[in-house]
Amino acid sequence: MTQLVTRIDEELAGAVDQLVADGVVANRSEAVRLALRQLVDRHRRDEIGRAIVAGYAASPQEEQEVGWADRATVAMIADEPW
Repeated sequence: MTQLVTRIDEELAGAVDQLVADGVVANRSEAVRLALRQLVDRHRRDEIGRAIVAGYAASPQEEQEVGWADRATVAMIADEPW
């Protein structure tokens, strides 16, 4: 397993220690691993989101492709006995 060494300020260290004391994480190392996993996951999700947006910008949906869904929704709502 790779080991990372870093320095953090006392305020952040205290906040992490409080997480340990509160039982949120077992120890400082678990807190760091969890935070790094979340950072990597967030970055991956952001990249996927940007790729999706770029795809729709390059080839936007046309009314004929999605208009039926809007029409069907309006029809279902109109059929409800409000």
